[in-house]
Amino acid sequence: MSGTPAAARACILAAVLCAIWCTLPAFAPDTPVPWGTAVLLAALGLGCEAAGRLSPSGGPGPVAAGAFLPVLLAASFLLPPAAAALVAVGGSLAGRVEQPPYAARRIWRAAQLALTCAAASWAYAALGGPATLGGGGAAPDFPRALLPACAAALAFSLVLTALDAVVLAAAERRPVLRSVYELLPPALGPHLVHALAGLMTAVLWRSPYGPLSALLVLLPMYLSCWVFAQYHREQAAHRATIRALVHAVDIKDTYTRGHSERVGRASVLIARELGMDDRRVEGLRFAGILHDIGKLGVPTRVLRKDGPLTPEERRIMELHPEYGHEIVRGIGFLDEARDAILHHHERLDGSGYPYGLSGSRIPEFARVVAVADAFDAMTSTRSYRRARPVPAALAELKRCAGSQFDPRMVGALDRALRRHGWSEADTAVTADEPREPQGPHAPLESHGPRGPRGAAAGARRDAPPVPRARSAAPLSGPSRDRRR
Repeated sequence: MSGTPAAARACILAAVLCAIWCTLPAFAPDTPVPWGTAVLLAALGLGCEAAGRLSPSGGPGPVAAGAFLPVLLAASFLLPPAAAALVAVGGSLAGRVEQPPYAARRIWRAAQLALTCAAASWAYAALGGPATLGGGGAAPDFPRALLPACAAALAFSLVLTALDAVVLAAAERRPVLRSVYELLPPALGPHLVHALAGLMTAVLWRSPYGPLSALLVLLPMYLSCWVFAQYHREQAAHRATIRALVHAVDIKDTYTRGHSERVGRASVLIARELGMDDRRVEGLRFAGILHDIGKLGVPTRVLRKDGPLTPEERRIMELHPEYGHEIVRGIGFLDEARDAILHHHERLDGSGYPYGLSGSRIPEFARVVAVADAFDAMTSTRSYRRARPVPAALAELKRCAGSQFDPRMVGALDRALRRHGWSEADTAVTADEPREPQGPHAPLESHGPRGPRGAAAGARRDAPPVPRARSAAPLSGPSRDRRR
């Protein structure tokens, strides 16, 4: 525990002392404790946690935790508070700990769950829960048994969340109320489900079939937790893949660092405004983040060239959507995102690239990402030019709607920004180089020659056209931001 902050060590010590105090009544000579039930439940919980710990690192950690909680809640229903607290200790100490300090985390978890189980047992007993379980020839009292079980689940969530909030405040100086607000709502639902599983376990335990029948509840719960853990591991692998690819692009093209994540956020805003389901929203987030992954195939000398691109360099740059599509071709979970990576530089009037698609022939994901990409290019400050205000960027998108951008996507972005705004963090400097001073002698944004399809080659080499700075003359068409 040497690496643990002093305040956190004091918090752990206080929790341990409170847990010990809670368990002392179990050893009083005049306290009737069903030790056989307590030992069996403790062994069952220990087995659940040990199964998770024996799996490889990164394995089914959530499996053990998910299957362990119904056991703890069943203990809270079947045992007095002191004995229920003891059941939690063995499994907690045996469970897997992923991050150091390992000893401090195990001790904290054991004390925390002991206090939590004691609180749940107290709440359950206070509402007459033990009398509703049946046993001894009596049938369980449903639905009255549900009220004390739900109260126990609420007490379990409240105490667990409060203790987590206190230790986070001690270790990381996070505000307690903020931690409670973040941790409690997501915990209530799962704890209620675990409480119902624990209630069924307790009812079967008290039935003529005995403790062995509890496996009829716990085994399906364990399997469902395993499936849930598999899903989360798959999602974690997806996120790791995306992070690695984006990091590779950021290293190669430092001018646009952070651009991909912001395009992903803007794409999500549009998708939600259009009412897409969660699966497609997540796919669009991936599409926005990875839309420029093809830059990995573009020579670095072209990406980082200071002056305007030559026609040959422009042709090389315009290959990056196809490079990107080839890079992600074998990544199955990207699905529609691959179409966005390939076609996000197409224009509604057919003058885009790489295939000159027009209108509805352009995939929907690509039309969303094109708008998000252009919007971020206009509203991001770079080392060589200042960001444009959000209203000005939206006005330019609307001006180009119908010829370059899909009006439906532009309208969705407009509505989303009116509702949610676009924070300053989303328009931060994205280049590694320090900003050049702005003033009468600061270099103006450069504008290169027109590209092969008529769009001006402005501040970006690679695409969907975005507007150059306004001047007294009306704009005849959007320009390209070389750094985006």
